[in-house]
Amino acid sequence: MEKIKVCVNDMMQQGYVYYRTEPEGKNFHPEFKPVLTPKEMLEMGVFGGKYMTDCQDEFPREWFENARLCHERHVPEYNFFGVNASKPLSYWREKGWIYSDDPRGWFQWYCRYYMGRRCPDDARQIKRWKAMTRHIAQIRHNCPEGVLTCRRRQRQALLHWAYDSRRF
Repeated sequence: MEKIKVCVNDMMQQGYVYYRTEPEGKNFHPEFKPVLTPKEMLEMGVFGGKYMTDCQDEFPREWFENARLCHERHVPEYNFFGVNASKPLSYWREKGWIYSDDPRGWFQWYCRYYMGRRCPDDARQIKRWKAMTRHIAQIRHNCPEGVLTCRRRQRQALLHWAYDSRRF
């Protein structure tokens, strides 16, 4: 595949340049198997609709056609499970979870990875994604199958990480 240059100019990054070196949605690391695409996540409702409202030029237009977004504020009701399962960005920064090239965090990394960018932070982010499986075990252990109102915060958190708790 020919490299595709991407120039980012949004509220959190000005003049950031990266290259897409893999086809969209393809050639993921063998241990990274997200269930949901970024488009599906945005349509279901993640991050209270506040996430990525100013960076739509960077990603395919169709990702945002049916996305549940609110530019003004975080709206928990926009989340698929109707609850807030997010920590503020300041918390993520304090924990050292923010990679400098992806100032919005994991989901921004995932969107760029999905689109074909590969970067030095990939292994760390995939490790963090895999660590979320502990929540799957807790839902399976504590919730009757198909009862989506059980552990809604955990389910929403899993959705933020491209897991679909409707399937277990």
